[in-house]
This record gives sequence, structure tokens and C-alpha cells, in this order.
Amino acid sequence: MEGLQRLRQKYGLGEARALYELVMCQRFNLSRNDILLGKDTTLSEKDKAELQIILDRIVHGEPVQYVLGREEFCGHMFVVNSNVLIPRPETQQLVHLVEKNVVKGESVLDVGTGSGCIAITLSLMGFKVTAFDVSGEALEVAEQNAKRLGADVSFECENILQPKSHAKQWKVIVSNPPYICSSEAKEMDDNVLCHEPHLALFVPDDDPLRFYRAIAEFGSKHIENNGWLFFEVNRAYARQVETLLLQKGYKETQIVKDQYDNDRFVCARKK
Repeated sequence: MEGLQRLRQKYGLGEARALYELVMCQRFNLSRNDILLGKDTTLSEKDKAELQIILDRIVHGEPVQYVLGREEFCGHMFVVNSNVLIPRPETQQLVHLVEKNVVKGESVLDVGTGSGCIAITLSLMGFKVTAFDVSGEALEVAEQNAKRLGADVSFECENILQPKSHAKQWKVIVSNPPYICSSEAKEMDDNVLCHEPHLALFVPDDDPLRFYRAIAEFGSKHIENNGWLFFEVNRAYARQVETLLLQKGYKETQIVKDQYDNDRFVCARKK
């Protein structure tokens, strides 16, 4: 397990083992039992060379999801690269909040779709989904994922901070927008800070609610009466987001905790 030893030099044993098994499983189709039986030592010369390249990238801090080019979300495998954020486990709960509260078949708008993980998963659940993103590169990834997974999503290049005129209304708007303040960057791991798109991560320290405000204002015109707004939020600003929505005329606001007991989601309805 020379590869495992290389990873241990940078990561603890537990993380190194998890990374090694993930690489062996996803790239070389070997199970944990195969590794225990030593089958990872019998790779072809071509595969050994590829493994060294993969390990070099991981050891130098590149997220393994970008190295392998994919990540699982809600039971589906999504293509990811440095043009989109890596789907996070907690964001799956955002999808399930929509599923729990909204009747299948209703119309949904996903703002800031990135890899398309939220929009595509909701489409595969039976919702009629439109997805916005300001990044053309991100939309290319999302469209690729929709095609691979057989999802029917209407993707549009849209800057929600300066939205074009729309006549359409949706029953639901859902969004996991940028919400990390610039000053929080110093607390972040290098593999995130140096590789994931800052456009999808950060907001100015002096305006942390920028995207929530813009989406709430857009929603006041484009969410159907009694429709829903679902946000993933910075845990430090959940109360402020809730207050903002109440000030914008939304009702039945609720803060929902994630699996780590953080205030992570804010839900509301349009009057």
C-alpha cells in the first residue's frame, strides 16, 4: 500500500485510508476487500502511472472530488470540476425540505445552480425545474450532468443581483447562494480556498445578506401566492436572514438545523 503511505504523510491515517479507498473504488473498481487482499498492488503499469498522478494531485491539496471528477449527491453521481462547488452532504437536506413541503409536479427555480445537483435531483423527483447561474462554465457542467442523469431542467444564464425581466412565476425558489464572508477565508482549508470557485463562495463582509436580499426581492414578484422560499445559509446569519424575509413580507418563516446542529436552512412562504 505504497499509495496509502504517501497519503499518510499529509493526512491522518483515517482520512488517508478513506481517500485511498475512494480512489481505488471510483477509478480502479476495487473494493475494500480487494485492497485487503492486495489487489491494489497488481495494477497494470498504465494504472500505476495514473495512480501516481492522482496521488500527486491529492497530496498537493487538490480536492479528491476534482481529481476524480465526480461526487455523489442524493444517490446520484455528479460530474464536478473547479468551475463548480463540490456538493456538500448538508445541502441534501435542502432538497429534502423541498420534497417534504411541496407537492411533486410543482414548478421550482434553483438560483445559483452550480453543478446542478439541487435542480437535477428535484427534477428526478418529479418537479418542473428551472435553474439560474451567472457562470457559463458552471452551466456547461450542470447541463452535462442533466444529460447524463436524464433530468429535464431548463438552464438559464442569469445574474440574480441584476436580473433580466421575467414574466414567469414559480411555486418554489430554492437557493444555496454564496454566503461565506471574505474575512472567514483565513479559517478555511487550503483545499477549498485554493481550488473551489470564489464566485460561488464569498460575499463582502459589509453585505453578507446580499444574495438573500436579491433573491427575496426577485421572489416577491416571481413566487406564486403561498409559494415557498428555501435557503441554505451561513449559520452565523440565520436569524438575520429570517428577519430580512419577514421585512420583505414573507410569512411562516422557519430556521432548520443541519445534521451538525447548526442553523443552516431558512424556509418561508409568500403571502
